[in-house]
Amino acid sequence: MTNSEATSKNIMPKKQRVRSPNEMSIAERFIFLLLILGAVCMIFPLIYMIATSFMTKNQILSGSLTLIPHPVVWGKYAEVLKKGEFLRGVMNSVKVEIPVLLLGGFTSSLAAFAFAKLQFRGKNILFLSLLATIMIPFAVVMIPQYVLFTKLRWTNTLLPLIIPGCFGNVSMIFFLRQNLYSIPTELMEAAKLDGLGYFGIYYKIFLPLMKGALGTQLMLWFMGIWNDYLAPTIFLRSEKLWTLQVVIRSFNSYYAIQSDYALIMAASVIAMLPTLVLFLVFQRMIIQSIAISGIK
Repeated sequence: MTNSEATSKNIMPKKQRVRSPNEMSIAERFIFLLLILGAVCMIFPLIYMIATSFMTKNQILSGSLTLIPHPVVWGKYAEVLKKGEFLRGVMNSVKVEIPVLLLGGFTSSLAAFAFAKLQFRGKNILFLSLLATIMIPFAVVMIPQYVLFTKLRWTNTLLPLIIPGCFGNVSMIFFLRQNLYSIPTELMEAAKLDGLGYFGIYYKIFLPLMKGALGTQLMLWFMGIWNDYLAPTIFLRSEKLWTLQVVIRSFNSYYAIQSDYALIMAASVIAMLPTLVLFLVFQRMIIQSIAISGIK
């Protein structure tokens, strides 16, 4: 064997044997078991809620824990959809969703573009101050907000739920700003040479490039608004203005006395369907968008 052949054999990397799933160590098996138990604990309330919506009153009140309805009762879903207050709650939630997502998504993406691509005095300080508001819980500001909206005569209307959101969402601004850092700034310089202004650069170049991240953030914001309970409870007194989650709360107060838990669970399942379907359909896009925004 020549020296060159011996040297080439030493340089060539050795193939590593790929472990099969059955060759996990004891620690890995233990961690895997903990993850399975955690997943079961998290999904069990959802499964039990769906199963309860098909059970009879006697089976629910029997005291025995079971996930198999016997017999299966289908009528509670139709009964929920026939109730005017439930449909009115859905419509009120939609009335809040549409303007907030359209205007709030526009203002959030515009602010993210400004913080990511424009240069102006105090940009970093302003952004950090804006980002710091995420750490302030709603419970701290809900009383000052209620006093302010009362003086503006907005309470008992949908305006307190719509107007603040139209000015943007801080979390969305942060994630979109991180996403825009992955887009070369040279595109902006080239657009300036072509005579585009700042808004034209945002609308014609950067907005189409971040539509994936924007769509993901809008879906997450939709889930937050759809499931919001505390703010509508504080600002809305009239039953005609109640959003969906407040209507379900009223179902819980009224039908729990009658032990009609199947109807309450059916209403909860219907209210959960839009957010669940959105997440299941777009979960890969959501995870990728958050991962990319966190890396940049």
